[in-house]
Amino acid sequence: MIAKPRGARANRLLAQLPDEAFERLQAHFEPHAFALGDIVYEAGQLVDYLYFPTTAIISLLHTMRDGDTVEMAVVGYEGAAGVASFMGGKSMPYRLIVQGGGESFRIRNGPVKSEFERGGAFHHGLLRYTQALIIQIAQTAVCNRHHTLEQQLCRWLLLTDDRTPGAKQITMTHEMIAQMLGVRRAGVTAAAKHLSDLKLISYTRGHIMFIDRAGIEKRVCECYQIVKLEYARLLG
Repeated sequence: MIAKPRGARANRLLAQLPDEAFERLQAHFEPHAFALGDIVYEAGQLVDYLYFPTTAIISLLHTMRDGDTVEMAVVGYEGAAGVASFMGGKSMPYRLIVQGGGESFRIRNGPVKSEFERGGAFHHGLLRYTQALIIQIAQTAVCNRHHTLEQQLCRWLLLTDDRTPGAKQITMTHEMIAQMLGVRRAGVTAAAKHLSDLKLISYTRGHIMFIDRAGIEKRVCECYQIVKLEYARLLG
């Protein structure tokens, strides 16, 4: 189900812009709706838009030669997807896939680069966001190497819930979560069942309901708080 649309200021990066900068960009906004599973960019594809989600959630997914996948980071209303559009790289090394259907606003590279090169709030906001994104990618790598599957699942659930304010559930199958975490589906099923047995979540036909978020926060590894605190420090 696609979340209800909201205005561009619902995106945190755009909300923090002064009116003058926002108005310059607003002339180039294109509303764009995503459905669950949509491909935003394939790995290596030229990036021609920068996307600012308002209710959509986008995953940066790395695919190995054997077809195995793992999520490197997740982008929601706090950030932007397609940072190559202003960093000069022209393409992304990861596939960008929609993890949660919803709304976004997109801007073509030209206006993005023009406003970025002016300096000021847009420039500094995107640089701070990119630093936060790098921290999330690095911490994900640490988490995947050192923490249990249940801890990884808790981290994934909390990061996703943070990016769906007001939502009562997450729509995602065990198979899709396994692809995000880069693990076997059976492992995700066992970890989710344990959380369900502890009455922290409930799971029915691809819908995950939070029963006790505080309880999940007690079981998650330190990676979640590191990422959350760095995003708060860098983005406000």
